[in-house]
Amino acid sequence: MFQIFFTIVSVLLVVVILLQQKSSALGSMMGADSGDEMVQTRRGADRLLHIATQVLVLAFAGGGLAVMVWPEFL
Repeated sequence: MFQIFFTIVSVLLVVVILLQQKSSALGSMMGADSGDEMVQTRRGADRLLHIATQVLVLAFAGGGLAVMVWPEFL
């Protein structure tokens, strides 16, 4: 049962992280355009994705720690 939870959290985490892509240019991925963007507050879907990422990271890390402390979860 725990493996299913851990797999779902992992897949959701990857999807949410990939949805946060700011710019699709290859140069910006390598750091070429790193200083051009203006810092703005998160609003709307961007804020929702940011909060979802934080929740999923905590669930992922918490699940890993739970397995490490209580191996009978597996």
